[in-house]
Amino acid sequence: MAQAGRRWQRSLFPWLIEFGFTQCKSDPCVFTMTKRVGGELHRLTLGCFVDDLFTLYSHDGDGSLYASFVEALTTRWNVEDEGPVSDLLNVDISSDATSVTLKQEKYIAHLVTTFLPEGVPLSFHKTRSP
Repeated sequence: MAQAGRRWQRSLFPWLIEFGFTQCKSDPCVFTMTKRVGGELHRLTLGCFVDDLFTLYSHDGDGSLYASFVEALTTRWNVEDEGPVSDLLNVDISSDATSVTLKQEKYIAHLVTTFLPEGVPLSFHKTRSP
């Protein structure tokens, strides 16, 4: 089933475009959509990695662009909205009303443990801010 993700994308990507998304030219696995809903501008950004979807949205209540997208997606395919994401591809993700924060602290700590078992050399320590 090494090609399962590719087959999924061959089915999903045309459907996303038909739904109204625009495929990013610099990364074909990223899609965006902007639409006015009830006088407000709603935005969706969708990333696809193999068979996982990651969605950023500006509004999420009943009648929102996000809600209509999830309804259409789950009607078309047997998929689940697993709720807010906390990590993806070794990136920790947190958000609040105005921002999204991405961190790789655990991954960096793993790299340091693996490649620098004696710890980070003093010559690598920062002594001042950029």
